[in-house]
Amino acid sequence: MLAPKKQKHRKQFRGTWRRIATKGDKINFGSFGIKAMDPGWIKDRQIESVRVVLARATRKEGKYWIRIFPDKPYTKKPPEVTMGAGKGDVAYFVASVSPGRVLFEVDGLSDEASRKVLKSVAAKLAMNTKIVQK
Repeated sequence: MLAPKKQKHRKQFRGTWRRIATKGDKINFGSFGIKAMDPGWIKDRQIESVRVVLARATRKEGKYWIRIFPDKPYTKKPPEVTMGAGKGDVAYFVASVSPGRVLFEVDGLSDEASRKVLKSVAAKLAMNTKIVQK
């Protein structure tokens, strides 16, 4: 799974999403992309499953770009533990996504193939997305 190599602090606060993304809101590398419509967290396992789908689709021709990285630790307390006794251990890492952020890009495939691949990518994510074209 994807995880940061080094961190300043082991545990972080959850935070809030305040506005629409201004960085990473345009397609820079490919010709088709998938854009987030809602704020949310994308788990490292979801990014890995999307990477597998994109790698299989672009194996012969084409290229893909992953524009997000899970750098936020998500903590969880074990089951059947009472309240108190501090914050839980880091369970996994998430990528914090604002609405309007381009998540993945594809290039080198035909238009219908790109749309088909990105539709299957959208099914792997737990948020509303939109397919965008350059």
